[in-house]
This record gives sequence, structure tokens and C-alpha cells, in this order.
Amino acid sequence: MKNTALSGVALALMVAGVFWYSEALGYEEVDVRNGGSITGTVRLNGPIPEPRVFPLVLYPFGPFCKKISDGTGHIVLEEFIVETGGALQDAVVAVQHVERGKAFPVIKNEFVVEDCMFHPADVPDSEQFTVNKDGKLRHAHPLVSVMENHQAISVVNRDPVIHNSQIFQSERGNIILNFPLPVSTEPRGGVVNFERGRRISQMICGMHEFMQSWGFMVDNPYYAKTKKDGEFAINDLPPGTYRVVAWHPHLKPIEQEVTVLEHGTVSIAFDFDSRQVVRPSYESQEKFRIGPEAHPHDHLESCEAPYC
Repeated sequence: MKNTALSGVALALMVAGVFWYSEALGYEEVDVRNGGSITGTVRLNGPIPEPRVFPLVLYPFGPFCKKISDGTGHIVLEEFIVETGGALQDAVVAVQHVERGKAFPVIKNEFVVEDCMFHPADVPDSEQFTVNKDGKLRHAHPLVSVMENHQAISVVNRDPVIHNSQIFQSERGNIILNFPLPVSTEPRGGVVNFERGRRISQMICGMHEFMQSWGFMVDNPYYAKTKKDGEFAINDLPPGTYRVVAWHPHLKPIEQEVTVLEHGTVSIAFDFDSRQVVRPSYESQEKFRIGPEAHPHDHLESCEAPYC
């Protein structure tokens, strides 16, 4: 079985390499000595959307997955992390249609499963856990990754329970990749092939709906992802006029046109409106949503140990 898994990953990498070569022909790496920069902020205006709440009793392996629960039988998925002034974390800002510029290293779409959550393999523990106001350790899920189309994606399941990975092309809603994640130290995966012009992906565990990770496809190295302060910086961009897009899950992308001068810096701001947040109907939870105000005190009906 080990040889089969390795050969599958090797084949995926070979296929990915062929696709990457053909795609890379559309972007030329050159020495950029007179480049400029784009800096700015991404904000979310309006009330912060409610987190999604998943009753743990509905999913298998509850005794293990309860490690990331709120202690009362729920998994709470915070999809909008907003700081003072509306600063929005996990927004991707990318310059569109850049034909030539600085080196574009291959983006490794590598993930691990740990504590019933998908994590980009290169995300340190310091970004996965925070201490909340009451001094308790809180699991902060890295929600968004920047990805590259026609590249291999691999996932290593570090949990002692089985999972499953389903990757959706979110703009069309169809699954483009599906593979099991047994308890193993070997990576599983395949190649992500999106239709031309599609750029938003979503990875969900077929067994645990709260295990979600989003991806935004880029075709050049001029991109950034915001942290807690909502700020971003994109450097060494050849002088010219460009379209810049900002995106966050459940929000429509926003585009702006900017002109970058030699050795210059242009600043822009992207403002999203929380009233325009749209979740797919199959994720709305309208019939069984549990409000955040219920979390600290209420248990689910019929919720029994060890699930609560």
C-alpha cells in the first residue's frame, strides 16, 4: 500500500509539472530593478457575521473532535476575523494579468489534518492557537490559502481517526477532486485542475462539514494575504497600470485599477460590506442554526458524554 500511495503522489507531481510548464509560458520571469509597490488595507464594514455552529453529535468520532469544541457540544467556525476599525484577516489581494516580473516560485499546496481541522503545512502553531479573554486556549483555524492551478495538492492526516477530502470549484459548485484520508503518515491527494477563469476553491471533509479550508488561485507572484491588521504589501511590480482584486470567502471579489510608477508606492483600500455576505444555500443552516448567545450556557438536547 505504501508503494501505491507514493507512486500516486509521484504521478500527480509529474502531471502537475507538465501543466505548470504550459501555464508558466504565460508569465515571464525578468530582473525587476525599477519596480514599485502596492500597499493598503482590507476592511469589513457593518456587523460581523455570526460564526457557523455545528452540533458535534451529528458527526463521527465526536470524542476526538471535541478537542476543538466550545465545551458545550458545538464546533464554532469563525469565518470572519475582524479587528479594530474593521480590519479583515485572511483576505487575499492579487494583481491580475501580470505577464512579466519577479521570480514566481511554485506554490506548494500542502496541508495537514490536525485536531479535526485542515491546516496549510507551513502555518506555525503560533497562528493556530490563541489565548482568549478568559485565559483559555482557543483554536484559530487558518481559513484561507493562496493556491496555484494545475498543481498537486497533498494532505497528511495526523489525526488518529479517518477523514476525507473533497475539493470544490466553488464558482460552479462541483467537486473536482475527492480522496480518502486514512490514518497514515503518507500524503494523499491529486492535481487541482480548474476551468480557465475560475479561481476560488473550497476543501471540505466529507465526514466533518466543519473541516473547511478555502483557496484563491493566482497565476503570478504579485499577491498577499492579510493578517489581523488587515494590511497588505505587494512589492517589485514593474511600472504600469493594473487591476487589483481583493477576495474573502462568502464575499464577491472587489477590483480596483491602479498605476504603479518606478520606485513608487501606491496605496489603496478595499472595503467589504458585511450585509453582502452570501453563503451557499446548502451551508445556510437556517433550520438548525444555534445563536452565539447560547454557547456559554446551553447544551444540545440529548447531548451525552463524551460528546459534551
